[in-house]
Amino acid sequence: MNHSDIHRLTLDDKEIILVGTAHISRESVDTVTRVIAEEQPDTVCIELDEQRFQALKNTNKWESLNLKEVIRKGQVPFLMTNLALAAFQKRMGLQTGIRPGAEMAAAADAAAALGARVELVDRNIRTTLLRVWRRTSLWKKAHIMATLVASLFESQKASEEELARLRQTDTLSAMLEEMSRMLPSVKSVLVDERDIYMAYHIRNAPGRRIVAVLGAAHIPGIKRLFGEDISAATIAEISRVPPKPIISRAIPWIIPAVVISLFVLGFFLGDRQQVAGAALAWVLANGGLSALGALLALGHPLTVASAFFAAPLTSLNPTVGAGFVTGLVQVMVAAPTVRDMERVGDDLVSVRGWWSNRLARVLLVFVFSSLGSTLGTFLAFHWLKDLI
Repeated sequence: MNHSDIHRLTLDDKEIILVGTAHISRESVDTVTRVIAEEQPDTVCIELDEQRFQALKNTNKWESLNLKEVIRKGQVPFLMTNLALAAFQKRMGLQTGIRPGAEMAAAADAAAALGARVELVDRNIRTTLLRVWRRTSLWKKAHIMATLVASLFESQKASEEELARLRQTDTLSAMLEEMSRMLPSVKSVLVDERDIYMAYHIRNAPGRRIVAVLGAAHIPGIKRLFGEDISAATIAEISRVPPKPIISRAIPWIIPAVVISLFVLGFFLGDRQQVAGAALAWVLANGGLSALGALLALGHPLTVASAFFAAPLTSLNPTVGAGFVTGLVQVMVAAPTVRDMERVGDDLVSVRGWWSNRLARVLLVFVFSSLGSTLGTFLAFHWLKDLI
């Protein structure tokens, strides 16, 4: 790393040294350690949020995971995102010999050795992703999900060009930049807002001498923002998770209401034999496709059976999904072992590992059975519409 990656600024009574890191690079680790030792800062700012920092420090975090609570709280999609990102980081680390985030861990260690304060200055990743998700149309969401699923089946080897690009940014930034290209309309959330957030917190970090360790890609934006007046109100606004759009909150209630109304109207105004046929079609479409999803996830036979019987009912209940039932059943009948928890990061490096690891398989059961039930609902409308 050359001196052009180190930027020294004076703001009011503070001296701020920005260190632009080239990630998955041994040189970055050495440079960060050297700069902190030489500068003797009061505070070291790191481009991480609390969740990612704890994940970096605690490599065995999955061992204490309460999977039943994750399912009950509806946090499965976010857990799967974390696992996918962890798997991507692991693959890159295997090819470069450097664990992603190693220079951030080195910065924290060097600060601790000096007795300097550590400030985590990046916005919470969950907030960033939810701000994007809530502002994205249904069509774009489907495009993102399809792209993420397809990426699971891509070659596990990165090209030299890809590795060179990753050395200029961290894996999180690489993921967010890719999403920015897919969705230019939300670039401000993925990139610009994070630069604002980090510039504000670096500038307001305690102490008179501050070292900030950042991905090199963020340096230009953050230097420019140091010259602007960023208010606390602005930070509060970009730290807020916007509520779900009204349509997103309404759909889980509208669909069951429409289905029940069709059955009621069909019973009183239509052919009751046709109603019975539609009811059978509803059960077979919902239950059958949900069970097929559980089967594709290699769920336990009891899980597959629970998908078939639960989906037709959960489809009419906005508060409980098919995946909620199948995920809990899978946990009870084929609970992840200690080995699964310990090795989840290694197993998910390969596509096969998503099915062989019991922790990941629970998540696949949840997602696939939920998708099957959703598809079954829309398929069943073909018969339901003929009731009136």
